[in-house]
Amino acid sequence: MYNKILCVDDDPITLMLCKKVIEKSNFSNIIDSAHNGEDALKYFDSLKNDLKENENIILPQLMFLDLNMPIMGGWEFLDLFSDPKYQSFFSDLKVIVLSSTIDPKDIEKSKSYTMVVDFLSKPITKEMLNLLSDIHK
Repeated sequence: MYNKILCVDDDPITLMLCKKVIEKSNFSNIIDSAHNGEDALKYFDSLKNDLKENENIILPQLMFLDLNMPIMGGWEFLDLFSDPKYQSFFSDLKVIVLSSTIDPKDIEKSKSYTMVVDFLSKPITKEMLNLLSDIHK
């Protein structure tokens, strides 16, 4: 079980389903969410500021990231999040791309980001989470 995860998706129904499946699977104690890459960066900026005041802040260990979102999509988020100003704080975070696309080019591109550990097709299922628990922990 993860202590904290972050789900980033612009679709409220997908976020709700993701949270429900994660809760029912006892996959994580805390489930945070963001509606696009820009919100996710703000989330991490806030965590960085909190860490400066309190080193006992619980950091997410895993993030489920959609690729196609308005304002800031998953690729742009990954490009910005790869910067040392984030990686110096969140280098242990694992990212799983959770997308409705199964384009082989997207799957291949995701492998160029060291933080991305998997690429899964929506919707998330309990079976997927069980496999992730076995593979990535």
